Amino acid sequence: MRTLPHDSPWWTLILTVASTTACLTVYYGVPLPTDEAPEVVQLVVFAVGLALLCALLVVQVRRQLRAWGTPSVRVQSVMGLLLPVVTFFALAYYLMADQFVGIENRTDALYFAVVTLGTVGYGDVHPVGEAAKIVAMVQIVLDLVVVGVLVSIATSRARARAEHRHEHEHGPRTENRPG
Repeated sequence: MRTLPHDSPWWTLILTVASTTACLTVYYGVPLPTDEAPEVVQLVVFAVGLALLCALLVVQVRRQLRAWGTPSVRVQSVMGLLLPVVTFFALAYYLMADQFVGIENRTDALYFAVVTLGTVGYGDVHPVGEAAKIVAMVQIVLDLVVVGVLVSIATSRARARAEHRHEHEHGPRTENRPG
């Protein structure tokens, strides 16, 4: 039996579809509490989830840096970060639906999380409660950090490839510095 190499575009597609399916299954399938948990418990659960997302960010950045020459890792890392971020915040929004205009079900909450990630902001769904506004701001900041880190890594990788290509074609660069 022949296996796919981990840098194969097919492997990336398979992992992306599997990750998306897993996140959507968890999102739509996880039973949520019907009664109101104390506010302190909600805050602790949110903080733990946010800490786990930040840890995932660190893991994915390290993965990017270790797999410097593997282009498919970039796609896998993006999906490996964005899917859990969207899922986590969509669940938070759904649980806080009473603090939003326009969130009636899980799909509405998922829609708002994706719209927020995309910085589109149609205005049809928006937070009205103070806690909901704070959670939305946290998602926006985390989204910006994730995108910023991934752009930084991609830029560094592109620069390193360009330098490697230049050295391969023309030899090592020499800098002319005034004397």
